[in-house]
Amino acid sequence: MTTAATTPFRFFALHVVRTLRLGPSLVRVTFAGDDLSAFFSDGRDQSLSLFLPHPGQDAPAVPVELGDGWWQGWRELPDDVRAVMRSYTLRALRADALGRTTEIDIDFVLHGVEPGALVPAGPASLWASRAGAGDRVLLLGPAIADNRAIRFRPPTGTDLVVIWADETAVPAASAILESLPAGLRARVWLEAGHVGDIQDLATTADAEITWLVRDPPSPDTSSTPSAAEAVRAAQLPSAERPYAWIAGESSAVKELRRHLVRDRGIDRRAVTFVGYWRRGLSEEELRVREA
Repeated sequence: MTTAATTPFRFFALHVVRTLRLGPSLVRVTFAGDDLSAFFSDGRDQSLSLFLPHPGQDAPAVPVELGDGWWQGWRELPDDVRAVMRSYTLRALRADALGRTTEIDIDFVLHGVEPGALVPAGPASLWASRAGAGDRVLLLGPAIADNRAIRFRPPTGTDLVVIWADETAVPAASAILESLPAGLRARVWLEAGHVGDIQDLATTADAEITWLVRDPPSPDTSSTPSAAEAVRAAQLPSAERPYAWIAGESSAVKELRRHLVRDRGIDRRAVTFVGYWRRGLSEEELRVREA
């Protein structure tokens, strides 16, 4: 396999180092590999593309040449052969004394892997639930620390940060909270599928964090009502320069953006909204539709 750098992004051949179960539907997978010495990121909501093998494969199947035409080459591989591609956010990275990245963490939300699940597990959930040391993956990630796949960018002078994330965006929201300067006011709503998925998050910001637990936990249950009602019912502190970051299921994100702009009067340019997934569509279907 020939790996070509695509500035500011490139491919990284990685392997699993260890896994950590964070809750009933959350698992953290730690990756390493020699390629990571060229991995640089300022963190926050850094987006990544992860390529996973199908069951029975010892490595993800990708085109031999991973240059500018990798997407078309990947699409031309047979459906049951080509690597499963999924978008994730960087949860954390660790570096050596010279600043070279040695490990990265990615948190996976597991759907359908529990006994008696109403909806079968998707390929990424299935892979993450079974991941073990040495398992090989491919990652398309940043070679430049400040890159366009980081969306959280509060303007200079921001005096209030508003965050909402469903469980797919909680890893990004968690990393964002860690990055906020000490004392900055933040009002945060995070969604969880189970009470056991609630995490203690580190931040030096003046952050008020509210967890919203869906009941019953199901990937088909709309997050929109609980999310919208919780934010609408909240009394936000007065602020001259508020900034909002909302991410998760597309319809919930759009509804919350409308609320923040129309009802709360936040400048639409100060609202970053990211649809991480769309109900009823797999990521492959979504990518093809948006291509």
